[in-house]
Amino acid sequence: MSTTPTDRSTDDSEELDTGFFGQPRPLATLFGVELWERFSFYGMQAILLLYLFYSTAKGGLGIDEATAAGIAGAYSGGVYLATILGAWVADRLLAPQRTLLVSATIVMLGHIALALIPGVGGIAVGLILIAVGSGGLKATATSLVGTLYSEGDTRRDAGFSLYYLGINLGAFVGPLLTGLLQSTLGFHYGFGLAAVGMALGLAQYWFGRRRLPHTTLELPDPLPASGRLRMAIVAVVALVVIVLAVALHLVTASKLAYVVIGVSAAASVAYFIVILTSRIITADERSRVFAFIPLFLASVVFWSIYQQQFTLLTIYAVKRLNRDVFGWEFPVAWVQSINPIFIIILSGVFAAIWTKLGPRQPSTPVKFGLGVGIVGLGFLLFLPFSGTGPHGTPVIAVVLILLVFTVAELMLSPVGLSAATKLAPEKFRTQMVALFFLSVALGSAASGLLAGVYDPTNEVPYFTTLGLVSVAVGVVLLLIARPVLRLMRGVR
Repeated sequence: MSTTPTDRSTDDSEELDTGFFGQPRPLATLFGVELWERFSFYGMQAILLLYLFYSTAKGGLGIDEATAAGIAGAYSGGVYLATILGAWVADRLLAPQRTLLVSATIVMLGHIALALIPGVGGIAVGLILIAVGSGGLKATATSLVGTLYSEGDTRRDAGFSLYYLGINLGAFVGPLLTGLLQSTLGFHYGFGLAAVGMALGLAQYWFGRRRLPHTTLELPDPLPASGRLRMAIVAVVALVVIVLAVALHLVTASKLAYVVIGVSAAASVAYFIVILTSRIITADERSRVFAFIPLFLASVVFWSIYQQQFTLLTIYAVKRLNRDVFGWEFPVAWVQSINPIFIIILSGVFAAIWTKLGPRQPSTPVKFGLGVGIVGLGFLLFLPFSGTGPHGTPVIAVVLILLVFTVAELMLSPVGLSAATKLAPEKFRTQMVALFFLSVALGSAASGLLAGVYDPTNEVPYFTTLGLVSVAVGVVLLLIARPVLRLMRGVR
């Protein structure tokens, strides 16, 4: 039976939409675009650090490992730092749906630059474009998922877990294919495949975006015309400052991670102050933002350990991991596909658990505490294999460690995305998602610095210290879970 847009039954049917594995049908569009975007993102990232520190004879740039790890960590942090810009553009200039479209295009151009421009120039142009584009895409895509659920919909965490499955399908296949091309044809072929993947994601989104709610084309907080000239001036000044800092060697490759950490920390503090002092949020909304602070800090610790999969683990795979399989040594980049395999297997399990438990599932602070503690335990599991010599760690050991990492990730990462949308004031929804990604930026940049001091000949202090710190933070969050939950004012 046909109904008008204002018919109450239409609203009810939309609220009960279960057309995509029990979730709203528009989730399929966002699931697909993130699958292809993550294919390109993780496919490129799996070979990036190798490209930086491999010798020129092997097709790399020959940068020393500590600096290369710092660059990789800074780039990863820069992606999440750029969510500030993406969130602001989505909320004030273009609206989320258009911002995602523009951002995906920029990401594709960045991968094309990496594929076609040789040397340091290609790295600079490509990584800047990918970081800026990914920042806009990540904040808006996550925010768009949040718009598909009403405030009391208990499917939300399960929906984010399913969305996370799409991310990891791309993350699984990307490193396998780009790693194979890198090891057989060269790095630029791998980068080129990443560009093709992003082009497919862009096409998929172009045709599917019409199914998204019409509200995603609206600006939550439009920038007045009088403010556009001011923002243009700020942008030009910022660009001039960056150019001068690079020209005067105030910002160098070895300092990039410190710059990202400093900017991310300052931006985080500023964001919290702006939101908490805003006059357009209610007392309940302000309390929920306060509740987000300990979750934010725990997230920083989590990501500083977890993101070492892309820095430390790459170095570890080259120097300590036995990659021999029946006489054939598989590509280093393939190690990056282990975690996504477990995500693919377990994300549905976790989604089913949260759906089954409904209101009886652990609260968000408890999930965060468990996630941080478990990832610390994963780091401690490296200890039994210390001292086994070069290429002495069996693959099965890393597989089991990454299984622990995966459980920790599923306790915190999709839940963190969901929490950012649940705790967000109405006028700062996308920007609260950006705040969560700022915690990832801080942790990611720190992961590069930490990996730079890793010594494969003296591993015990490294893994012991970082593992125990993470476990301790998880325990503290579990102890304060109830006070944090009270601040969340009815949100779990």
